[in-house]
Amino acid sequence: MMNLTYTKSGDYFIPNITIKEAAKPIGRFGRMRRKYLQEENPILYNDLILTEKLFPHLLEIDEIAQRRFDVLMEQMKAQRNITEELKRENSMLWVGEMNNIRACIDEIIMREIICE
Repeated sequence: MMNLTYTKSGDYFIPNITIKEAAKPIGRFGRMRRKYLQEENPILYNDLILTEKLFPHLLEIDEIAQRRFDVLMEQMKAQRNITEELKRENSMLWVGEMNNIRACIDEIIMREIICE
């Protein structure tokens, strides 16, 4: 059990809670997970903050999601035959296909990892 200290503000005592920042910055998927927890599961979010497990959790989610993103990107590029040659020959088609793949992967990661 943590010993909390309090600051008196008017008639109320407010706990002095500090959050230890992670040494490594949180990536895109970690920020998405934080937003999801804040909006959809505030009890878990508050528990992670109070137990100082929020940043390690977000870093872990970010790392897992980024690895999944990289694997899916390579698989989908191979499946749709998107190569560097296509990039040189028809860059607009290549950009469109890559954006399409990225949107699909983002949806998969949201369902599988971020919102679990």
